[in-house]
Amino acid sequence: MGSETPLPKWASKPCIMGIDEAGRGPVLGPMVYGCLYCAQSYQKTLSTLNFADSKTLKEEKREELFENLKADESIGWAVDVIDPRELSSKMLRKNKINLNEISHDSAIGLVSRVLNMGVLLTEVYVDTVGDAEKYRVKLSERFQGVKFVVAKKADSLYPVVSGASIVAKVTRDRALHGWVLEETAENMHKEFGSGYPGDPETKAWLEQHKHAVFGFPSLVRFSWGTCTAYYKNFVEVVWESDQLDEDNFDGSSGKKQVKLSSLGFTSKRKIEETESSGRGRCKFFQSRKLQQLTHF
Repeated sequence: MGSETPLPKWASKPCIMGIDEAGRGPVLGPMVYGCLYCAQSYQKTLSTLNFADSKTLKEEKREELFENLKADESIGWAVDVIDPRELSSKMLRKNKINLNEISHDSAIGLVSRVLNMGVLLTEVYVDTVGDAEKYRVKLSERFQGVKFVVAKKADSLYPVVSGASIVAKVTRDRALHGWVLEETAENMHKEFGSGYPGDPETKAWLEQHKHAVFGFPSLVRFSWGTCTAYYKNFVEVVWESDQLDEDNFDGSSGKKQVKLSSLGFTSKRKIEETESSGRGRCKFFQSRKLQQLTHF
């Protein structure tokens, strides 16, 4: 995404770039990394465009500034939208990838993308994630020949990062406004507030949209500690593979374990009979186009 083609003439001259994120803290929705780049010679003009840390601006002002920078032929931009399911999957996998690493990888990806487009990046300004100096060294070793400035509150210090902050924030806001819930259970809605863990409206939405077997809708970052409080009423499902492995099954754990059949799901034989037509399958599997396999 972003103004990636065609490559403007100024991109062949020394350029600067700013990188910032939006949505690191919320328990709902994607995390978005955004970048803004321009020729070094455009820095003075950039400082007059009234860019500021997106968190200090009202939504209407952010939208206005975003439309202005999109129309400015002397500015380029790009985003990386990280789906909430991807965030949770990486953070809960066997070889865990923490949020800082995910953030670093996203920023590195944006730098690589812009360089591969042919833009002559000479300086990159980044809002820090973790230790600023370690992050700077990591980036410098990866992209030799590019000067990196990594600082706390960079979105307040450098206009090019302020612009990137607006790109990221507006992109995330639009993604949330236009989000289509894949799940089709009754009484589902998108009145989830800000998405931050401390928001009462967000908490109420999580309570209303939890499912004892399937957890939360795909909008939710279920790896967040915020979700832990809701797990106490969830059931632990015994799958066929669990039952076959008797050595690893501990029936005395005290946890509530429930067979799918006792929750009203179709038996294996019935599933095999209706699999080709899709009748009788739970909407969770239908919406994700999951199929039963008998051969691998």
